[in-house]
Amino acid sequence: MKVKKRASGVSRRQAMLMAAAGSAAFWASQTGLAKAFTAQPHQMADFFHLRGVKGAAMSPSGERLAVLEQLGTDEEPRGRITVRSASNPEQAGRQIDLGALNVRWVHWVDEKRMLISIYTKNPERRTRTMASRQVQRFKDHATHRVVSIDIESGNMVVMFQHERERLRYSPYLGTVTDFLHDDPDHILMPAGEFDGSLALFKVNINTGVAVKFESGSTITVGWQTHNGVPVLRRDVNSRRTMESWYGRAPGETEWRFLRRTRLRDAPEFSYVGQGATPDTVRILNRAEGEDLARVRDVNLADFSAGEPILPKEGYEAVDGLYDKRDKWLGVAYYTDKLEYRFEDPSLTAHHQALVQFFGNECDVMIVDLSADHNRFIAQAIGPNDPGTFIFYDRQTRNAVPLGARTTLDIERLGKGHRIEVDTRDGSRIEAYLTAAVGGAPGPLVVLPHGGPEVRDYHRFDRQAQIFASMGWWVLQPNFRGSGGYGKAFAEAGWRRWHDRMQEDVEDAVAKVIADFNLDKDRVAIVGTSYGGYAALMGAVRRPELYKAAIAICGVSDLIEMLQWEKRTDDTPDKLIFEFWTKRIGNLDTDRAILEAGSPRLRVSEIQCPVLLVHGTEDRIVPVQQSQIMERALRRAGKRVEYIDVEGGHADWDDDQEQELMMKYVDLLKSAFA
Repeated sequence: MKVKKRASGVSRRQAMLMAAAGSAAFWASQTGLAKAFTAQPHQMADFFHLRGVKGAAMSPSGERLAVLEQLGTDEEPRGRITVRSASNPEQAGRQIDLGALNVRWVHWVDEKRMLISIYTKNPERRTRTMASRQVQRFKDHATHRVVSIDIESGNMVVMFQHERERLRYSPYLGTVTDFLHDDPDHILMPAGEFDGSLALFKVNINTGVAVKFESGSTITVGWQTHNGVPVLRRDVNSRRTMESWYGRAPGETEWRFLRRTRLRDAPEFSYVGQGATPDTVRILNRAEGEDLARVRDVNLADFSAGEPILPKEGYEAVDGLYDKRDKWLGVAYYTDKLEYRFEDPSLTAHHQALVQFFGNECDVMIVDLSADHNRFIAQAIGPNDPGTFIFYDRQTRNAVPLGARTTLDIERLGKGHRIEVDTRDGSRIEAYLTAAVGGAPGPLVVLPHGGPEVRDYHRFDRQAQIFASMGWWVLQPNFRGSGGYGKAFAEAGWRRWHDRMQEDVEDAVAKVIADFNLDKDRVAIVGTSYGGYAALMGAVRRPELYKAAIAICGVSDLIEMLQWEKRTDDTPDKLIFEFWTKRIGNLDTDRAILEAGSPRLRVSEIQCPVLLVHGTEDRIVPVQQSQIMERALRRAGKRVEYIDVEGGHADWDDDQEQELMMKYVDLLKSAFA
């Protein structure tokens, strides 16, 4: 198939949307779709608007498709659904205008009715200067709702619509716990009670009427259900750092404690779906003595765990995959990109065909399947592709793009590179490098991730792409201490925050500067949470290397941080404090390590300008960590700016994030001048 190009040239995505994507020849052509002109980088504002496809879904029969779009502007949003025939997906479908709404997801209930999640936001923002710092005051009064739509009549029903008090005082009613595929007239939804507890409700999607189904407590945050029956309950502590799981076998009435695990980091325990039998749940965990996280079944009667399901040698499982009827399909792994080990091996070739459709450059995630598994919807995300939805028919081998998540042109974004780095002590780590738009060698921004026991993936990263649009290259190293590579890899960073983990970052910097001819005299480091600590520690260790450091919600004093964790830990047996003691160091026996690893105690070694940003209500890293760092830097006569942000642990609204990104860019421009 030949793809026609306009005189000015078209991007790969535009060519996909223009072409009827049915032939293998088209798939093979994707890698040859080169840009015919030099693209101009996107402007900052382009990365923060809402327009694009927010979701796509199939009806239960697999005969209809729904594409949910966000149109309009942030000030005047508009939602729209397009319904297409799956037998003729290239044909323009029927459009349903949803009005002035922001939309999040779409789900078919039956052939005539679907559910969508919507939200409205009414932010209040003011900025004032207080002494030597700016305080960004920001509150987002967003309200989330679930709405059912009759696609024939256009009639819309809001869940809980008859409960005015609940709607008035419950900003978040946008989650569905169970779509109840055997009861298409109802769904299960969590909602807050007036005493501060959470309850589970059975909601009629035709009327919006809700009936309480299950009661939780003031610390309950959700349930997992099988065929409408709650089998797991999840509670969290007041700081939202530890989750407690409770189980209940079918027929039981009392919840029994299953286990506790820390939120945010290592995959010690997470829910995947229904197990092989009604009295089992399928979970993702790392069993005692194992290095890699696996998917396995847990019996709800005695909480015994089974053998790993579809394990892949050398790789951690990241999730499981089910169809629309909760039938098990397989396990997801991340190698150099996302792949599946399917229960039905015949699905593998079709998934690989979709990967090739996107030039072998993207992670292709299956997001919806028909009951017979002949049709599915996938979403592709790549280093310079924010997300594209695609429909695929196994019988016709027809792949049809349904639209992109944003209006960003992938040819005006930085290209991605996967890098293997040999470290100074003989180990090997993985890193991702985003090229400056246009690919010309230039400055480098190092972007260490938070956690630290999480990881970066070879996917679109908004912060990285904004920096790339400025003409800067961006490095994201998965240093030792990161998650996703096994327990031994993570443990290699324990009590080594100040040396080994920093050395891995430095080795990755040296490699990409040499291999890509980047400007070694214009390097900066930017990070959030643990990444903020890494930015400060990098400025301490390598004052000749880094020309600027930006720490967002970062740790500056390991001793103070551990003491705060000990004082505020509200978990049984101080489990969170024990967690961090293992990873950072012991207050009694590792004092020298903790002092050497505290940037606040070593500010005299910092030469570059430092920008500190912190949420005033941060319950993960207290705001005092940035405040004491600012005072230490000022006493030492260093260049520092500090911004307080009203909010939590870097969980800020896009409008506020855009304002902050402008601050980051201004500092780096000055440093790179």
